[in-house]
Amino acid sequence: MKPRISMITLGVGDIQRSIEFYERGLGFPRMDSPPEVAFFTLNGTWLGLYGRDALAEDAQVGAVSGGFAGFSLAHNVSSEDQVDQVMSQAASAGAVVTKSARKTEWGGYAGYFSDPDGYLWEVAHNPLFWVGPSDKPA
Repeated sequence: MKPRISMITLGVGDIQRSIEFYERGLGFPRMDSPPEVAFFTLNGTWLGLYGRDALAEDAQVGAVSGGFAGFSLAHNVSSEDQVDQVMSQAASAGAVVTKSARKTEWGGYAGYFSDPDGYLWEVAHNPLFWVGPSDKPA
């Protein structure tokens, strides 16, 4: 298996609410797709939104879970100001800020928010090195 993630699909409770959050609230570019699913192009991967029950059925697992899912998604930016801007944008779009942005013990600056379905996003600035594909056009 080659080390890459092609797409992250989130099982959501209300697809329209989640589309609004990611497309209008966070400004993610949405691709054309059938009404029961939504795809967004990210830098280096795609984000998919699919009904939670339908995704569980597709994977042949139970749809019910509770509490912390044991993972978070991360969005790295190039400055502390950008962390604050993204956190504010997410809160304005309806996210719940679970940890306000602050200095970290590893020398960075980061905060967390959860989307309408409780998926955690970390927004971070790492002054030691860049994480992920470049934001600069090729």
